[in-house]
Amino acid sequence: MASPVRTDKLCKTYEVRARKGLFKSEKRSVKALNGISLEVKQGEIFGLLGPNGAGKTTLIKILTTLLLPTSGEAWINGYNVTRDENQVRASVGCMLMGERGLYWKLTGRENLEYFGALYHLNPTVRRKRASQIIELLKLDEIADRMVESYSSGQKMNLAFGKALINDAPLLVLDEPTNTLDVPSASELRSIVRQLNAQGKTVIYTTHIMSEAETLCDRVAIIDRGELLAIGTVDELKTSLQRENITHIEGIIPSRATEAVKAIPSVLRASRTTQNGGALLTVVTASGRETLPQLIEALTCSGAVIRKITPEELTLEDVFVAKTGRTLAEDTRIGNK
Repeated sequence: MASPVRTDKLCKTYEVRARKGLFKSEKRSVKALNGISLEVKQGEIFGLLGPNGAGKTTLIKILTTLLLPTSGEAWINGYNVTRDENQVRASVGCMLMGERGLYWKLTGRENLEYFGALYHLNPTVRRKRASQIIELLKLDEIADRMVESYSSGQKMNLAFGKALINDAPLLVLDEPTNTLDVPSASELRSIVRQLNAQGKTVIYTTHIMSEAETLCDRVAIIDRGELLAIGTVDELKTSLQRENITHIEGIIPSRATEAVKAIPSVLRASRTTQNGGALLTVVTASGRETLPQLIEALTCSGAVIRKITPEELTLEDVFVAKTGRTLAEDTRIGNK
């Protein structure tokens, strides 16, 4: 049996215009994907983890035939995404644009039946599927109201239901819990697990570490269009077993961060602002032996230390170790 998803050296380059002065602009090439090769196994929940602009959405748009790759190849359920696009679309359920992919002047039920018709489901089957999805997602009370009257969370739930209408063996979900409150997000993840237990393979993109850590069987870390790491959460943590993570809270100026980075045993250091101060995450090769050097470098550079916490490895630490920065940074083309 063919793997549900396989990519080979997948690249996508965009030509964008950068403004130079008031009236001039110049073209430049931006690589959104740079040689992505991966394989998703049958029946797993596979996470694509990365910040905004990492290339996650570009990758899944190629996998679902919405974009053509610049080079490389990809296969979905054995079908080539550039040569067998109709077969690819028929075998995938997609949630890519959230509430923007819905028709607001139709009811929720009418939306589901309309998209069922696009998949060539006969009227009896699509009405049955729509009713099943409404029951599964607990949309009974709003199913026959126009979507324009829905809350953002209700629209996201309906968009998720739209991805289920063709009962495809592969689900591709692009940040499906975006805009959902905590209980609704938890319920959606529970349904994803339930569908996975029934045999569906799931690709799940997210920039929320805890979501990837608790939900996904395997995770691929993507940043700036490149695949930096892939494996189970435990495997990724194990890859850092010889490295140590220390979190330092306080008033930490930029020059103090640079002083820490200059310490030979410091592999990476990333600073984020929080609550009027800063959090410095330091990855070292020698653990507690480096702590006196860290304290000296910080205090001599004007830092005020409030708290030092050595931590057990998390997926967040893996991301920082692999990329040298945190998920909070935005790498979208327009923000570079």
